[in-house]
Amino acid sequence: MIAAVLRALPVMAALAVGIGGDGMTSGRMASGRMASTRMVSTAAASTATEAPTPYWTEVKWPFPVDQWGAGRAFQCLADACGVAVTIYLRPKIGFCKCGKGVYDDAELDRVGDVGLLGQQYAGLGEGREVAVGWMKGRSRAFSVSGPYRAPAAAAAIAFNDKCDVVVATVTADADLPRAARQAVEFLNTEVVLRWARAELGSNGS
Repeated sequence: MIAAVLRALPVMAALAVGIGGDGMTSGRMASGRMASTRMVSTAAASTATEAPTPYWTEVKWPFPVDQWGAGRAFQCLADACGVAVTIYLRPKIGFCKCGKGVYDDAELDRVGDVGLLGQQYAGLGEGREVAVGWMKGRSRAFSVSGPYRAPAAAAAIAFNDKCDVVVATVTADADLPRAARQAVEFLNTEVVLRWARAELGSNGS
């Protein structure tokens, strides 16, 4: 019996490594039929409810309605994203320079929504280029303050389809650069890209 147990140990260790490294893969190894059923039902639920991702949750838009209307807001908690991230997202139709897009920091500052967080804000260094789906744009970190809030950091992200621009404002409880990277990854999910195509009237090319 001891010899049989010793022979089984390498197999048990291999399964443990598979579970730790990729839960879906190990699920398929354990039961292909069960994994397939879970994937089908998850996909059906996502189509029906437009769930953002397993980690991002849509929350209420917290800002007063202005000329651009209400947008969408999403949160990812620290245990999933490493830091607690909130992203505020909305389109601004016809507000972008059609021929150039969001080509520099001045244009990003003009079209962005950082002012929703506080009327006193300033860029922290130069912005950088980003790509979201078929669209190009820029992101930049800001320091934001106001009469009733302590100074905090936020990131502005804007990207355009011809004359229309989508603006995203990112806040985090710590490590804003990491939060901004998480936000760009989320913006490139099919849920957001599908929404952008509908809002911008674009075929995504």
